[in-house]
Formats: sequence, structure tokens, C-alpha cells
Amino acid sequence: MKKIINDPQDFVQEFVEGILLAHPTLVKTPGDDPRVLVRADAPVEGKVGIVTGGGSGHLPLFKGYVGHGLCDGVAIGNVFSSPSSAQILEATKAVSGGAGVLYLYGNYGGDVFNFDLSTDMAELEGIPTKTVLGRDDVASQPKERAADRRGVAGIFFAYKAAGAAAERGDSLEQVATIAEDIIEHTATMGVGLAPTILPTTGKPSFELAENEMEIGIGIHGEPGIRRGELESANEIAEHLTERLVKDLGVTNGDRVAVLVNGLGATPLEELYVLYRRVHGILSDAGVSIAKNYVGEYATSLEMAGASISLLVLNDDRLALLDAPARSPFFMETPNNA
Repeated sequence: MKKIINDPQDFVQEFVEGILLAHPTLVKTPGDDPRVLVRADAPVEGKVGIVTGGGSGHLPLFKGYVGHGLCDGVAIGNVFSSPSSAQILEATKAVSGGAGVLYLYGNYGGDVFNFDLSTDMAELEGIPTKTVLGRDDVASQPKERAADRRGVAGIFFAYKAAGAAAERGDSLEQVATIAEDIIEHTATMGVGLAPTILPTTGKPSFELAENEMEIGIGIHGEPGIRRGELESANEIAEHLTERLVKDLGVTNGDRVAVLVNGLGATPLEELYVLYRRVHGILSDAGVSIAKNYVGEYATSLEMAGASISLLVLNDDRLALLDAPARSPFFMETPNNA
């Protein structure tokens, strides 16, 4: 696999430096470590700060959602590796405006361990924190073990809603409650067609035959629930959407937000083909789509494939999604459709 990189060991450092150089009015690094990034106006006094983080390799996930109306800070590690507790603490201190800090990140063991360590260290610094874990991947655990699910693309909805709540002045308790509410009403499922090639090793993260796909694959190449012959876009959309509808209990008259997400190497045209069928399935079921997002929101380097996320909406959730937001990789303006 050919890659446009220099020394693989410098990959993370260099792409982060590129983000900082490209978007100096939106983001900055508070110290000497570019793997810690905060919004350009941080800290915002009196506002709840939101810190996220995880491994590199998932842009725009993590670093791409730092900005007004989203997250306030982020710490990232090497490709598919957790940031350190020291990096998380640095981000926490840099965004703390006196109203506490919400940790909002995906449910992965290394991330949980290091964010928990940072929680203890932040307490010693006099910074109260709360934690909400993204856990929307329905393929990773059954419904009765939803608390153990992985966090994938659907965490975008939580960033958007929690960020809007923090921006309007909600308390730490309120922002955490909103983030948790969004997570509980979000479900995601993906399909993989071809693997990621890790920059440092040049080796694939998993293997699939030329005519194979894997339903339910994770964003690091974690095993899904079924491998089989490659199916049509309509069939894939039906498998994924029907599973999400069942998991969330979506029914006639409900409103939802839909996210069709590319995993890194899937053309935007193909994502719209998927969205076309998702729209048809939901419309036929009497479910209205109040918000839609189609594009790359959580990737896995050059993995080929896609995921579909649904968020069940009410008036409050929809208002939070509609609130203005801006980061290097996302912008929501009032009444943006």
C-alpha cells in the first residue's frame, strides 16, 4: 500500500502540525505537545469544558471536533493507541473555565484507564469532572450488554449536543446528562470491505478476500458478526438499518437523525447510494428524517466500508443538533440542512 508520508514514526506529529498550521484561528496547542489540542479561545470562563480523545487514525474523529459548539480539547495517542493520562490532564487544565470538565470519549479499555487516571489528577488540581462513554456499536455487544459496547461514529451526535449545551451555559451535571441521553438513543453498525494498512508496519489490520465483506466490523478492524460475499448497496443498507431500527425500537411516527459515515476509502458517491436506501427504508416505516449527515465523520485511515448511525430525536435533541458549531472539519449554521 502506497502512502503519502515521511518517516512513519513522525506521522502523527506531522499531521497534527498540519492541522495547527491550516486552522490557526480555530485551534491551538496549549503547550509543547501538539497531540494536545484546544479551541483557539480556550479556556472560556464560566463554561463547562469538554475533553475527548483516543488513538490517531480516525480523522475527523477526535481532533476534528474541537471548536465552538463542540469539544473544547482533545488528547490523542499514536495510531489506534490511547493518549496518556498526562496528555489528558494537560487538555483538561487548558479548557477549564471554572465550571468543570466533561470527559466524552469512546468505550475502549486503554482510553478508559487513562481518562480515569486523569480524573483523579484533575481532582487534585481542583477541577471537577464527569465521564460519559460513547457506546453506540450495536454489533459489539447485545442490547442487554449495551453498557459494554464500543464507541464509534455515533459519538458525533453526543459531541454536537453536549457542545451546544455547554455553549448555552448549562452546568456540568446538565451537560453530562444530555450527553448520556444522546448516547442512550444512538445506535451504529458498520460494514468493512478492505483493511487499514498501519503506517508503522505496512501491514493490514485484518484480511478479507476480494469478494468478501464483513458486517459489524469495528473501526480498528475488530471482528464483526458475519462475513460473506459482497452484497449490493441496497442489501447492505437494509441489513444495517433494520438492525438499528430494532435495537432502538424505532417505530411509525418517530423522528431520527441519520449519519452515513465513510470509513476512509469509500467514495462519497457510494455513501449517497447507501443514504438513498436508508431514506427509503425509514420513509416506508413511517419514520421521518429530521437531520442527515453524509460523509466522513469517523474513519480508520484507508479502510474501505461505511457505517450507519441513527439517533432517535425529540424537540430538545433536535434543537441541540441545530445549534451553531464550527471546527476544522465541521460547521453547523442555523437552519443548516
